[in-house]
Amino acid sequence: MIVTILLVVVALAAKTHAFVSPIRTPISYPNGPLTAKDANMSEEEREAAMEKALKAMTAFSNKYVQNTNTYYCEDKSVPAVVIKGLAEHKVTLGTPLCPCRFYEDKEKEAKDGYWNCPCVPMRERHECHCMLFLTEDNDFAGTEQDISIDDVKKHCGGFS
Repeated sequence: MIVTILLVVVALAAKTHAFVSPIRTPISYPNGPLTAKDANMSEEEREAAMEKALKAMTAFSNKYVQNTNTYYCEDKSVPAVVIKGLAEHKVTLGTPLCPCRFYEDKEKEAKDGYWNCPCVPMRERHECHCMLFLTEDNDFAGTEQDISIDDVKKHCGGFS
């Protein structure tokens, strides 16, 4: 039930451009403009940047899971969507800001660093509200400590 709710929330966030922003010009927010790092990229440049970021975030996640002795969710679509969101933020903001939260000002939050993955709650208490890094005692933790880029793409329907 909770996994289903999380997936619905993540899907809604994706539709509101929390993960994928088709906008290639400065984005307007209530607290001022947010200029996406990819605003001046061509589609080919953005695709290459996303591929590179997706590989980096997948490798980072696999290494972090092993270093912290945590596990991926038994439903691989959960870590796949989170990794895709981290990659998207790496391209648009220059840093892997947590994709599972709402921010009034994403650029400010990215600079503050508190919610950059791994976020402070994860580093300090092993609490990942995205369900990317799960402790062994978590009811949703699987047995896997590895996810492939192909799995991420498969569960996310690509990454464009």
